[in-house]
Amino acid sequence: APAGAPAPPLPTTAALAPRITAAFADPHVRVDALCLTAVSLTLALGEPLRQIHAGRLKPATIDVRVLVPSRNIPLAFPVSAEGRGRGGRDDAVHRRWLEMRNAQGRVLRHNLLSLRATHDIDVRVTFRALPFTPPVKLYLLGRAEALFAYYTVGRREEEIDHAPRPLYDAQGTRSVLFSFTAGAGPRDTAFVGQSRLWFDALWGTISSELTLTG
Repeated sequence: APAGAPAPPLPTTAALAPRITAAFADPHVRVDALCLTAVSLTLALGEPLRQIHAGRLKPATIDVRVLVPSRNIPLAFPVSAEGRGRGGRDDAVHRRWLEMRNAQGRVLRHNLLSLRATHDIDVRVTFRALPFTPPVKLYLLGRAEALFAYYTVGRREEEIDHAPRPLYDAQGTRSVLFSFTAGAGPRDTAFVGQSRLWFDALWGTISSELTLTG
């Protein structure tokens, strides 16, 4: 399990992969994530997967649970900066987000589940849907570490359906990730414990089954 001093705050793309790789040194890996699309998580899992294929890591079990927003809600972001259409959402923007969420989820699930056949690792990957847009992202590595970041919403342009569209969105890969480690002091230990309780409560109550389809 992750140990030692908490990692310094860094953008998610720099901070997450080393912490998840350290967590994969444990024989029983547990990763729980609450996020918008799972892009950062899929990227971060690349390094421990490479190390498993290289023979440097060999966990016995891997259990990954991911909470992402439901496809059936009007998201707070990403949304069109030009206003929403009927039904309270811009269908093109929502469709782009949904395609990204589903694509990332399918890649993540495929890459992890393939370890069953290639390395005889007991792997479970489960997704559930949230009835709200999370304003933060949270990654829990077993009971040892919590990594937390804010989604900071800003206005930017992105090409959707071959045309530039102004959006209000958050670039989660750039969000600064703060690490809290159990045993590093009462504040950190309490944050990890309360984050675990919060995630498990959402997982077991108001989240719903999720299928990674359009």
